[in-house]
Amino acid sequence: MNAVRLLPVILSLLVFGAHFLRDGNTVVTALCIAIIILLFLRERWVPRVIQAVLLLATIEWLHTLYGLIGERTVSGRSWTVAAIILGSVATISALSALVFRTKGLKRFYKVDPNLLED
Repeated sequence: MNAVRLLPVILSLLVFGAHFLRDGNTVVTALCIAIIILLFLRERWVPRVIQAVLLLATIEWLHTLYGLIGERTVSGRSWTVAAIILGSVATISALSALVFRTKGLKRFYKVDPNLLED
């Protein structure tokens, strides 16, 4: 069941890695994949690290959106569809960080000592 809860996080990190792979940055792409592997560690610090990465991803998506709007405006091209897509990706990345607030994931990562172990 935790795998289903983590699906938005995994997809957000894969898309974030693909964003850097498009520019030929294989190091950051590899880091995104390595961060996905962290999800399998049942450590208290894992959710915070991944939430921080998802926050950085959101900022990067918004930065990319801002640059794209500027480029397309200067060249006289439409930027509406690109803004909707990148805005949606940024929103999904930001909301993905919230999955760690569910009871199941708090229990899995031992974040809340009041929750009983399965």
